[in-house]
Amino acid sequence: MLKRPSRPEPFSDQIYRFRGVLMLISAPLLLVTFVLYLMPGSSSSQPMEDYALANRKMSPALKSTNSFAVIFDAGSSGSRVHVFHFDQNLDLVHIGKDLELFVQIKPGLSAYAQNPQQAADSLIPLLDKAESVVPRELHPKTPVRVGATAGLRALEGDASDRILQAVRDMLKERSTLKAETDAVTVLDGTQEGAYQWVTINYLLGNVGKEYSDTVGVVDLGGGSVQMAYAVSEKDAANAPKVSEGEDPYIKEMFLKGRKYYLYVHSYLHYGLLAARAEILKVTGDSDNPCILAGYDGSYKYGGVDYRAYSSGSSLNDCKSVAQKALKINESTCTHMKCTFGDIWNGGGGDGQKHLFVASFFFDRAAEAGFVDPKLPVAEVRPVDFEDKAKLACKTKLEDAKSTFPRVDDSNLPYICMDLVYQYTLLVDGFGLSPQQNITLVKQVKYHDSLVEAAWPLGSAIEAISSA
Repeated sequence: MLKRPSRPEPFSDQIYRFRGVLMLISAPLLLVTFVLYLMPGSSSSQPMEDYALANRKMSPALKSTNSFAVIFDAGSSGSRVHVFHFDQNLDLVHIGKDLELFVQIKPGLSAYAQNPQQAADSLIPLLDKAESVVPRELHPKTPVRVGATAGLRALEGDASDRILQAVRDMLKERSTLKAETDAVTVLDGTQEGAYQWVTINYLLGNVGKEYSDTVGVVDLGGGSVQMAYAVSEKDAANAPKVSEGEDPYIKEMFLKGRKYYLYVHSYLHYGLLAARAEILKVTGDSDNPCILAGYDGSYKYGGVDYRAYSSGSSLNDCKSVAQKALKINESTCTHMKCTFGDIWNGGGGDGQKHLFVASFFFDRAAEAGFVDPKLPVAEVRPVDFEDKAKLACKTKLEDAKSTFPRVDDSNLPYICMDLVYQYTLLVDGFGLSPQQNITLVKQVKYHDSLVEAAWPLGSAIEAISSA
């Protein structure tokens, strides 16, 4: 006979029969749930995708959280602190409504030349504000850097060193942020140029790509002009050796998982304001063809007064004087391609195809009237500077304000000089074609914000990338 199938055991009876096993399994689960309930909730400012990434199974090398960087820009006119917030992909994250915390105070560190401790203490309010927006648990992992610029370079004796040491001691005693041994330094022009290159290429979304997909940068400051662009490893290996004490032509940088060989050089004395002095030196006490007719006075730079007068400015004569100031025709550079002053030009190449030109280039173009000052960027050509120079150099000082209403009165006598110098620097100095398209840049659009094209962001990116 066939056996009748047994009647299924009711589910309630099954639970009762295996109650011991179920209790053994559920007790730890209940304990874990209770512990999680007691833990503080995640910050409302942390996106849900951050939580998912943090709790996904990853290798230790890939598992990370958002990071911060604190950068002090200790300039001659004041001290500023920038705090940047990055996600796991090294993309900027808002701090409140802005893409950075920015606070500034006056005067700068150089104003305390006789009191290094007072100089260091002047940064404490900025430090306190910066630390207040960085989560406390991230302080030990958050790099802090202090980059001093022109003001400290100009101090006599060991005043600069004593101020820097006082700042290091202050950070060590008061701050819980991560300060490396080289975190407090006087930036040279080469470092500024490199960080400027990083900033602009980062904001354009180029960092992490092939070097040929990046843009070159020319930054015309008051005292110096920097050029920086990425070159191939082969070209970097062929860079000429420099004399002891001089900055090398190539700076290696590791950014977003990629190594870059960056050609960078800073030309001291060839920023726009310093170049005026160099141009006036050429003519000495004689008539200078770059000064507008009707001006008879002096120009002060670096504590020195230079005679500045003219019976009438001339485009071609001013070009000749500017070329002499740049030492264009005095080069003894025979074994390599040079810019001016026997300086290697980096060899050119794909990293220099597209140039972003910043600072005084943008300012003068806007003031001369061929760039809208309200725009963050503008496409121009070197010949545009020459075209405006033609108008400026045949203008008398008494008519200059009506012709160039945006130019400050103190700059009017030098408007012909400035425009001619900028054209000469680009074409004769750096070897650009007069018709080459270049991008003047003041700010760069990044997602939904406009970000200043300044060096602190580049320093922050390098600090995070090398951590």
